[in-house]
Amino acid sequence: MNTRLFTLDYLRGFAAFGIMVYHFLFWLNGAFTSDQFMGRVGVYGVAIFYVLSGLTLYHVYEPSESGKLFSVFSFAKKRIYRIFPLLWLVTLCAIILSRKVPNLVDVLLNITGLFGFVKWDVYFSTGVWSIGNELVFYSVFPILLAASLRMRGVFYFLLMALAILYSYFAFGVIDSSRPLSEQWHEYVNPLNQIFLFAAGIAIGHFTKKQRISNSWSAIMIVVGLLLFTLYPADGNTVQLITGVNRWVFTLACLLVCFGTYKLNVRTPQLIHRALSFLGEASYSVYLLHPLVFTVWAFLFHWGEGKGVVIPWPLLLVIPIGITLVLSYFVYEYFEKYFMRKGRHSSPGSPS
Repeated sequence: MNTRLFTLDYLRGFAAFGIMVYHFLFWLNGAFTSDQFMGRVGVYGVAIFYVLSGLTLYHVYEPSESGKLFSVFSFAKKRIYRIFPLLWLVTLCAIILSRKVPNLVDVLLNITGLFGFVKWDVYFSTGVWSIGNELVFYSVFPILLAASLRMRGVFYFLLMALAILYSYFAFGVIDSSRPLSEQWHEYVNPLNQIFLFAAGIAIGHFTKKQRISNSWSAIMIVVGLLLFTLYPADGNTVQLITGVNRWVFTLACLLVCFGTYKLNVRTPQLIHRALSFLGEASYSVYLLHPLVFTVWAFLFHWGEGKGVVIPWPLLLVIPIGITLVLSYFVYEYFEKYFMRKGRHSSPGSPS
């Protein structure tokens, strides 16, 4: 059975593209504030990834879809082949580009993925912290899946406990009077993010078999986007992840994800191919764009010293274009190779 959800691919691609643009603008112009749209994308683009991760995994591995019993061994193998090869490549490139001798323990933690469990704010390339979080989430996915299928009372309890933990970080751990950069260790703690992953599973659990019209799906998406864009918040971006604001912006993300999950649309073939590629290659786009910008910044400053003047729009457009082209080749000839290896090593399991 084909389990591909193309609308979720589209949303995943938009999130990856938005995070890339946010980082490029941040590195070119400086920090955003919480009242700016891109400042909000920079914080909650990753939240979209987490929700989609939980939702997609539930949709694929819930037995009525796969028709097969869940295998922890098969699941782990496929996640390893999907995540680690590109993570290793990016880590190696980032270390080389930094021209610094790294701490060997930190390198081993990143190579093994254990940094997400024990040292989640130590990584070598921008954004890799979220991959460490994902690896933690994958480790508990079999428990959450089993609970949702066989012990629903336990699943509801876990979901509530994780929501309380989410609130604990928003109202107690992270201080709204201090900049987010000073509290990065607390923010990237996987315990501060895992509710988003569980919420994605919950969306699948409660609504997978429910049919919702495109009109209502579109309304949820629009309401979520309006809430995300117009809800008042200002100052440092820490305001987006503390207090009531965190739940408001989380609700906006969940509405967009839920509406997109239930949206059944057919886009023109050319648009579909472009958006599908962006979604499928989102892992490459997400991990490669910081490396591309590092090289681009070096070349730009070198050219500037030689008297070469590059118009401002091209400072943004060129690295975006390079990232997308590079991501295409990395996805087609690197990621897909290891994805096939993962499938072949796990015969008969859902994709």
